[in-house]
Amino acid sequence: MKRNIGNIERVIRVLAGLGICSLALVGPMTPWAWLGLIPVATGLVGWCPPYALLGINTCKMRNKTE
Repeated sequence: MKRNIGNIERVIRVLAGLGICSLALVGPMTPWAWLGLIPVATGLVGWCPPYALLGINTCKMRNKTE
């Protein structure tokens, strides 16, 4: 699995996912809020399966000067 999510997007995914998961504990308390674990997992791993299928890559490429 090659990383296809940039650092800023990873932070946003984790924070948004945790916010969505918090709805399972506070607020409407519906089981649908546990779907917030998906953005948390993709943010922590740095790889998104739909991005891989669509060929999207938000990582900055480093220049190798070798």
